[in-house]
Amino acid sequence: MWNEVDTVINFAATTNFDERYDVALGINTTGALHLLNFVKKCNHVKVLVHLSTAYVCGEDGGLIKEKPFRLGTAKKSTKVTDIGMEKKLVEEKLRNLHSEHAEKSAVTTYMKDYGIKRARMHGWPNTYVFTKAMGEMLLVHHSRDTVPLVILRPTMVTSTYQEPFPGWIEGVRTIDGVAVSYAKGKLKAFPCNPKLTVDVIPADMVINALIMAMVEYANRSTPSEIIYHVGSSLRNPFKFSNFQELIHRYFVQNPLIDKDGKPIKVGKLTAFSSMASFRIYMAIRYSLALKAFHLAINTVLFQKSYKDKYIALETKLKRGMRLAELYEPYVFFKGIFDDANSEKLQIAATKTCREAHAFNIDPTSINWEAYMMDAHFPGLVKHVLK
Repeated sequence: MWNEVDTVINFAATTNFDERYDVALGINTTGALHLLNFVKKCNHVKVLVHLSTAYVCGEDGGLIKEKPFRLGTAKKSTKVTDIGMEKKLVEEKLRNLHSEHAEKSAVTTYMKDYGIKRARMHGWPNTYVFTKAMGEMLLVHHSRDTVPLVILRPTMVTSTYQEPFPGWIEGVRTIDGVAVSYAKGKLKAFPCNPKLTVDVIPADMVINALIMAMVEYANRSTPSEIIYHVGSSLRNPFKFSNFQELIHRYFVQNPLIDKDGKPIKVGKLTAFSSMASFRIYMAIRYSLALKAFHLAINTVLFQKSYKDKYIALETKLKRGMRLAELYEPYVFFKGIFDDANSEKLQIAATKTCREAHAFNIDPTSINWEAYMMDAHFPGLVKHVLK
């Protein structure tokens, strides 16, 4: 392989926001370094392309440039991100948990919470973006002057725009979790500022950008790194208010069918422009009722079935609030991603590549209403909800 491989693309990652810290660190951070060490042994390598995420920026606001992270960067000025120390801390925590004979579920819960804690301590909102940022740091630092490195940072990836056909998607990710829950009649309120931009980009545009960047950069003579933001917020912004209006219109016109064969009716999605107002709503609407139910169980209703129902409802409420808190940095995100390098790539490709027209990476070509109504939502229903 060292004699034959000339291009390496790293797609490997765990994308769970609250993944176990040891797992995320092993895949997203040190996994990237292990791959780079393999690439360095390849005799004819032209480029290493690493798929990252635009949200390694943390909770930065304003215009976010396509700049690399230097080793040790932290989002809080008082901190330094010492990746070696993070690894040692994880190993120490795992040893302590195993010495205490902790159950697997307890270890998982602890490592998930520990990842969020370490990420926020250094200024990132969750384990996913923290470990991806550290992975970038290692790649940039250890590839310098040895391997040409391209880092692609897409925003929220949605279904395909054109290839292999409009609307193809696998799994529920980012804003699609909101769309699916709403369509099923389970989501009636959600924290988000309708005036803010939700930066989404179709999956095939991400792949097209990756292919074009790979070709463009493989032809360069001197090894260095370059960052490409692949998103829409700067040149073709899509607002949360647009998303709200479109999912309401689509699922009123095309309701899902419940298990009894009846169409699921959906109302307007209520948006809360701050987490504080959302928490107040949840407390009044659900927490108080749940507390009253718990009191009734302990004083009047002694059947086990009621206790089981209470536990199930409490678990559901906690899970919902945890999801809202994990998504908080994204639904109130105030940054706009500069994609100057991607725009230059698009212009350069049209001059040097006869097939450039087949690799659309231009976010300004997207009509959001037509894409969402005719491709994305139908694709979500067909390929994910089946």
